[in-house]
Amino acid sequence: MTVYYYHNIPASAFYEKWKKGLLPGHLLYGATHLPELGIQVIYHRPVLTPYRWKLSLHTAWVIWRQRKRYDAVYASTFRGLELIIFLRAVGLFPHPIICWHHQPAVTARNPFREALARIFYKGLDETVFFSQKLIDDSLKTKKIRPDHAHVVHWGADLEFYDRLMGSMPEVCHRGFVSTGKELRDMPTLVNAFNRTKESLDIYICKVDRGFNYEQLFNSLSLHSNVRVHYISGNVIDPLARKVYLSACAVICCRESNYTVGLTTVVEAMALGIPVICSRNAQMPMDIEKEECGITVDYGDDKGWTRAIDYMASHPEEAALMGHKGRLLAEKYYNDRVCAKEIAAILSLGKLKS
Repeated sequence: MTVYYYHNIPASAFYEKWKKGLLPGHLLYGATHLPELGIQVIYHRPVLTPYRWKLSLHTAWVIWRQRKRYDAVYASTFRGLELIIFLRAVGLFPHPIICWHHQPAVTARNPFREALARIFYKGLDETVFFSQKLIDDSLKTKKIRPDHAHVVHWGADLEFYDRLMGSMPEVCHRGFVSTGKELRDMPTLVNAFNRTKESLDIYICKVDRGFNYEQLFNSLSLHSNVRVHYISGNVIDPLARKVYLSACAVICCRESNYTVGLTTVVEAMALGIPVICSRNAQMPMDIEKEECGITVDYGDDKGWTRAIDYMASHPEEAALMGHKGRLLAEKYYNDRVCAKEIAAILSLGKLKS
């Protein structure tokens, strides 16, 4: 079986960097290990454009032109894949489509858009979600078919992080670190650390998805124990090293309806570092139940302060949390488990060529 792997990032270039050990494989949602499971992969080369219509037209042309080379389309996002999905929905595209759905499906307020969406979802043969909560919320719209919705364990490339840790022997884990950028609640995090003497290093880009973090930090009062470092470019490896050097990773997010912060959580788990994370019902794992960290309600800066103080005053317990997180990553949340579960979905009778 051969699948066409679609992502709106340069997947083929990412794959080449993964082979050289420069990037973690989980960025490609298990595709790197599919050949080991008997599934060959053709990687998409997207056009780089800010215009979604242009992206969708280019994607449709490239995927249609190569349709005789593969048996199914495996996509990590439907952004840019819309035209092919609509063609599948009306019976004009010949191959099954399995696609990740990062947010819950919702009911559009506009009747015309809702009608289009119902046609659109008929073009997804199998839909993959990060958690059961995302599926449950999506099923309420009646656009997702329950027998075609799947939870897949998405997690870190453990081999990548093992190499990284192996290159940093005799590390002394100190302080707290924040490395994520999407929907981060920095006022709550800063206010919490301002009440403590614990060291916090924040690594973040100046602007993310139109949100100006540099402007935000200029408006906040930061105590001397809180330091902000602005980043740009490919910083996956150096930031992972910062997380590994820390005693705890902090993931303070604004409220959302999807798994904001999950990438940072699975990275910390792979590195054996405990986390303090905003309590997000959409997460696939229960961080406190699994004893790999502490969760705090959205916007609860006093709760964050209590969690910070607890981690700092219980270093042995914090280290044990990190160890349990690593064990959880080894069992469920890694790219090889992800690949096996995706392969099982691709190998369903209805998807076989």
